[in-house]
Amino acid sequence: MANGTQRSAPVWHRLAQPNDHLRALLGGSVDRTRWVACGHSWDAVAISPMAVGLEALVAMRVGPRSGYPVLADHLRDQLYVLVPPGTGSAAAGLPGVRVLGAGFQLLMPTGEHGTLVAHWVSPPRGTPSPLVRPDRLAHHLRALTGAARREVAAS
Repeated sequence: MANGTQRSAPVWHRLAQPNDHLRALLGGSVDRTRWVACGHSWDAVAISPMAVGLEALVAMRVGPRSGYPVLADHLRDQLYVLVPPGTGSAAAGLPGVRVLGAGFQLLMPTGEHGTLVAHWVSPPRGTPSPLVRPDRLAHHLRALTGAARREVAAS
């Protein structure tokens, strides 16, 4: 960056970063988790590694303060983005992506923060909460994974 200016990490990355404060918060948390059925109110798009999903959200320019529900599993390095029910298949078949629809369950926090395996990066706000458009998510994931493959092939 010019003049020694350093760019800060995008908001999504800062919220998902398992820093010492977050580890202490989640480790000592009284929050619990529960299994919730997918495919009724939403599908979940599981993205691994988490950084790819965070980059896709940044590229989509959807802000975490808008209430888009996004979960992190810090032990598995997976991000779960909630999309409208029956639409997750738009992202199916992409590298590092699994779609959890009808017949699947997702571990979700019952409180504000959650645990290391089910942490709200962006908790739902409002009823109903806005859900990420799966076609836009798939487009950005496709672009990111395609760019990564081109970089590997070039090296």
